[in-house]
Amino acid sequence: MDVRALASSGAGVADLPDGRVVFVQRTAPGDRARVGVVKSRPRWAEGTLLSLLEASPQRVEPPCAFYDECGGCQLQHVPYELQLEWKRRFVSDALERIGGVTGAPVEPVVSSPRAYGYRSRVTFTLRRLRGGHVVAGYHALGRPAHVIDVDGPCLLADDGLNATWAALRAGWGDGARLLPAGGRLRLTLRLADAGTELLVEGGEEGWDAEPLRRDVPALSAVWHLPRNGADGVAELHAGAEGEGGGVAFEQVNREAAGLLRAHVMGVVAARCSEPGTAVDAYCGDGVYGRALAAVGWTVRGIEADPAVVPSETPDGFALVTGLVEDHLAGALPADLLVLNPPRAGLDPAVPPQILADPPQTVVYVSCDPGTLARDLRALAPCYAVHAVAGFDLFPQTAHVETVAVLSRRDDATPGPQGEPS
Repeated sequence: MDVRALASSGAGVADLPDGRVVFVQRTAPGDRARVGVVKSRPRWAEGTLLSLLEASPQRVEPPCAFYDECGGCQLQHVPYELQLEWKRRFVSDALERIGGVTGAPVEPVVSSPRAYGYRSRVTFTLRRLRGGHVVAGYHALGRPAHVIDVDGPCLLADDGLNATWAALRAGWGDGARLLPAGGRLRLTLRLADAGTELLVEGGEEGWDAEPLRRDVPALSAVWHLPRNGADGVAELHAGAEGEGGGVAFEQVNREAAGLLRAHVMGVVAARCSEPGTAVDAYCGDGVYGRALAAVGWTVRGIEADPAVVPSETPDGFALVTGLVEDHLAGALPADLLVLNPPRAGLDPAVPPQILADPPQTVVYVSCDPGTLARDLRALAPCYAVHAVAGFDLFPQTAHVETVAVLSRRDDATPGPQGEPS
């Protein structure tokens, strides 16, 4: 069958003889392929690539030795420039199909400065099998319960992380005896100022991490979050305390994230003639709110986990601890609202609070075009979408970050509970 498109999952799209679409990973537009159906639904199916009959000219040889089996990437077989174009289409399609947004310009996706070697944080799954055998790596393509043993470099990871991963594998001992006891662990390596930190999630309490750090000197700090750890808080077990032990959220592609942040600040400078009041919702470490406060804005940040916000913040930035849906109404009115929610998007209680007291400008930073589109539909009674820009923070995968700029419509008249009157 002929592959005619890419889906937002990164799978190729083809048509079955009965008219249903079939999604097939590791295919590219223009491929002719022999496909086996592995999941069948009334309107669609999932397939697996059995053989490539004729390769598309829009196809490249993936450089990763693990790519055939590993589920960590979806698009290494697609040229990078074409990845960017399809990601723009993913955003545009979601806005129109889910959000009912038409006519808003969707700008070309801004490329990552590095298409490989960009990740400053990687997470592996380790499984202990019978006979003392250990596998550690990423989940398998199409088989998430299976772990691919990544015994070499991950091409998405920074060279320093790959060096530490090799040292960790060589140093954890037979059966990974220097790691906590347990059949399954999550191992996160993260570049920090002092070196590379390791966060171990899972396993039993009472683990002594000093022998591991002694045998793997590349680790600057080792943290542990046991399987039954209290309050989900990791404890420092060895080394010097860094910037959160790998548990605080941060963008893994720091260079591309810098371009995104600069774009957000540029949007604010272009649309707001002078500093005013702002709300930074889902603020994380307050990267946007702190930057706004530094140039004269009065900002209220809302974040559920206050531990991720630096102890020293500029004058004009105040933190509200708690869920956005519980505190946004009390933080409004404001001239500017910055939204940066997790992949699930806004809680259903949030759009009515925005519509009840709508700021003049909303900047919505999204990591999922589908939930962004859904939320834009909910905000449509008071807002028009002024511009949409994409940023490629995750090359070789199907993920794309999006910044949508919303302007309060001149005819918007909010009523009780945010319903237009």
